[in-house]
Amino acid sequence: MLAFQLSYDYRCPFAKNIHLHVVTALRAGADFDVTFVPWTMSQGYKADGAPGVWDDPTRDEELLALAVSTSIRDFQPEHFLDAHEALFRARHERAVRLVTNDEISGVLSSTGVDVAEVFDDVESRRPHKVIGESFREFDRYEAFGVPTFVVGNDATFVRYMTPPGDDPKASITLVESLVNLMSNQSALNEFKHTKVPM
Repeated sequence: MLAFQLSYDYRCPFAKNIHLHVVTALRAGADFDVTFVPWTMSQGYKADGAPGVWDDPTRDEELLALAVSTSIRDFQPEHFLDAHEALFRARHERAVRLVTNDEISGVLSSTGVDVAEVFDDVESRRPHKVIGESFREFDRYEAFGVPTFVVGNDATFVRYMTPPGDDPKASITLVESLVNLMSNQSALNEFKHTKVPM
């Protein structure tokens, strides 16, 4: 079994690509033990001296989708993969901003999620606390963006350019190859194409 943590923010298209590969692989029976970790890009854009964005109610719109998914992950895990995919696709394929309850409710309407329960949890700000804790945990890896894999005690940022195709086995192979590379080639610090492949 491959065990790893994987961070996300629904605003990032590269997070969308790799998370959809992971979701596709899991649905196809991949033997992965994945912890999905909310990580907000907003924290890097707060004013000096301002509170963490998870503690600042004026930033709640920016964190709404993350807070909702955190609640689903924690209390309705049987629906998490469907909700996770739906939120990523809504943001990047339909340009839904995911900053209001109505937008989120519409996206999750076909996933089986008890949306009322989720919004009660979000209103309590428990998910915001979890987001802050997750962000601080990833600080020890000096994480700077999403998606970041954590394998053992090592973190790796991955920018993958394409979403899954029609073959779920290809997604399994991709994720396995990435995680195995991270596990077995820790001396490889940077591997980057000089231009985007055509």
